[in-house]
Amino acid sequence: MKTIFARINWAYDLIIIFIGLALKIVVWPIVPKPYGSKIASCFIHLFMFNPIKKIGKIDPEAEMLIANHQSDIDISCLECSTTRDLAWVAKKELFSVPFFGLAIRISDDIPVDRGSKSALVSLVKESKKRIDQGRCVVMFPEGTRSNGKEMRTFKPGAKMVADKYRLRVQPVVLINTARYFDLKNRSAQTGAVTVVYLDSFIASKENPDWLTDLRTTMQEVYNDYLAKLDNR
Repeated sequence: MKTIFARINWAYDLIIIFIGLALKIVVWPIVPKPYGSKIASCFIHLFMFNPIKKIGKIDPEAEMLIANHQSDIDISCLECSTTRDLAWVAKKELFSVPFFGLAIRISDDIPVDRGSKSALVSLVKESKKRIDQGRCVVMFPEGTRSNGKEMRTFKPGAKMVADKYRLRVQPVVLINTARYFDLKNRSAQTGAVTVVYLDSFIASKENPDWLTDLRTTMQEVYNDYLAKLDNR
């Protein structure tokens, strides 16, 4: 019975997500940037009954956010938790997906061609362009969704961009978002989603291990909050 309800919730949430994307496309030309994304994201969480519980706050001077990745609602979680204009880094193939691709193209997010040898060079160039526009670049350094327990190894792209321009980087830990919407396993549930903003720092190539150390710190924070969630 529990599985049936999870599937029903999942189907309902999937419809809400599609409506939210359509809402973004419709309101984008009407409202000031970046509020099309904010309106759509908050609509999704309102009607999925997954309000955002924010711990800490975004640094207004942050130039890059680094977050863990588990669920398709990770983007809306972050969009709904800040008024900053976020520029998302995503694999190039997503920009060609019907309907969804349009929703990310209109907000001028950053495509990455993983099969290209010049992908990192393009990533550096496009990230700098968005930052110069006053936007905050957001990256999921795991590259793909994790299993909800252990974060994957962080790929070097984020470090390469941050080191080159000595960016102010802020880590963000999303707590067990796959529990609330899991596309692969077709399950979903209601409840507040916790977003934890950690202290920001200036990236420096003089510390070659900062990205690895950051993953360790984020995993520890994740484990602590997950334990609290499981004990409720």
